[in-house]
Amino acid sequence: MELTTVWFALITLLWAGYFLLEGFDFGVGVLLPVLGRDNRERRLIINTIGPVWDGNEVWLVVAGGATFAAFPEWYATLFSGFFLPLLFILIALIIRGVSFEYRGKRDDERWRRRWDWCIFGGSLVPAVLWGVAFGNIVRGVPLDAGHEYIGGFFNLLNPYALLGGLTTLVLFALHGAVFIALKTDGEMRERAGKLAATLSVPAIVIAAGFLLWTGVAHFDAIGVIIFVVAALALIGAAAATRLRREGWAFLATALTLVLAVAGLFVTLFPNVMPALDPANSLTVDNASSTPYTLKVMTWVAVAFTPLVVAYQGWTYWVFRKRLTIDRIPA
Repeated sequence: MELTTVWFALITLLWAGYFLLEGFDFGVGVLLPVLGRDNRERRLIINTIGPVWDGNEVWLVVAGGATFAAFPEWYATLFSGFFLPLLFILIALIIRGVSFEYRGKRDDERWRRRWDWCIFGGSLVPAVLWGVAFGNIVRGVPLDAGHEYIGGFFNLLNPYALLGGLTTLVLFALHGAVFIALKTDGEMRERAGKLAATLSVPAIVIAAGFLLWTGVAHFDAIGVIIFVVAALALIGAAAATRLRREGWAFLATALTLVLAVAGLFVTLFPNVMPALDPANSLTVDNASSTPYTLKVMTWVAVAFTPLVVAYQGWTYWVFRKRLTIDRIPA
């Protein structure tokens, strides 16, 4: 197997890991004003992701860095053509991170509520725009012969990409509701479980529509098989939420997100940035770094990736216990 294919697969894995881990962070943030009736309940919800949210964002940094090093042409075209959406995502992530730290700096309810809404907005914007971005990557964008993006911002807001944004939003919200039910106990666990069961219905409908559109418009046999398994996993998540089996529900929503990302990348391959004119598309071959660069990066990845994964797994193990409202002081 060529190193360009290996690194395409590794970048797929990094994005799948990011959607899996940061996905429930976004879902928790979006559901904060829905499930949190007062300050103690909102603190309980935030505490479910408190020890892990910043570590989950590392997957985005690594995915961006890997893309820059392995496929610099892809990185340049993506970050120049999608400048505004990615800027909005970056600003939202900054606001969200600041909000987690600042909401408790003053003993004032209005102060905390403002930062809670910032957490909501800082989670909602990336949850939608990541779907829009990946929808456009799979669909194809206007590129010239020099692989420069020649469209405008509103070219990115096409029906297929907007459906992709709605899909990631509902999937992340469902993933977040299941995670809250998994990490809490008592009344919050019950409410989050009921909300997850409710969200599973629109999630199935919207995700099925997006995956069906993708399979028909950009047919790839292996990609379609992966999408079918992802759909079955989502149906399994819906059943598990109704049975109040939070562990199985979380495993199913996690599998849904990982398989959905994998299916999109399989459908994309060997392109990394398809153009509306196929002659101008970026592929794993014409967008990649030199073979020597890829070889050095491969050895670095082999050495350090297991350490990073092991450390993050240890973090989740340490903070594995359920949280209860009685442990949140008034």
